Amino acid sequence: MQTKLRITMSMIAATLLTASMISAASRSKEMAAAALAKPRFVGIASWYGAQHQGRKMANGKRFDRRKLTAASWYLPMGTTIRVVNLENGKSVTVTITDRGPNFRLHRLIDLSEAAARQLDYIQKGVTPVYVSPIVSYQPEHAEVRSIIAEPTSADLVAAFTLPQTLPPTVP
Repeated sequence: MQTKLRITMSMIAATLLTASMISAASRSKEMAAAALAKPRFVGIASWYGAQHQGRKMANGKRFDRRKLTAASWYLPMGTTIRVVNLENGKSVTVTITDRGPNFRLHRLIDLSEAAARQLDYIQKGVTPVYVSPIVSYQPEHAEVRSIIAEPTSADLVAAFTLPQTLPPTVP
């Protein structure tokens, strides 16, 4: 009898442990998915300017150091991001147009010279930054039907009159 009880208790304990591990795994996946929805990064930013002026970028266009652009391996091309200099609190909005910096440099992002000037770290060359994508959307105008916007008197009469025939009643 005692052996059967031990076996039963062991089975129940194993079942509960398995269920808790599965539940924890599914919750961690949900939390990871939520974190990926809007990635935020803290890292080191560098800048590039005259030495790359006019070179072709990963998006196929020519680099212009006077535009607010950036290079990153971590964010999709065309993403608009806000970059905040953690040393002085200044921020700038840039668009990812290129890939880089090289992974061996351990840097998060390369900014154009114009963006680096706005963040005020040209002399230093590198600075700690906070990077967050900006959600963009295109608002669309709602279609307004003229009957709702400017109802005529005939529309009002039709809306507030009872039907001439009543539906049959069920006994």
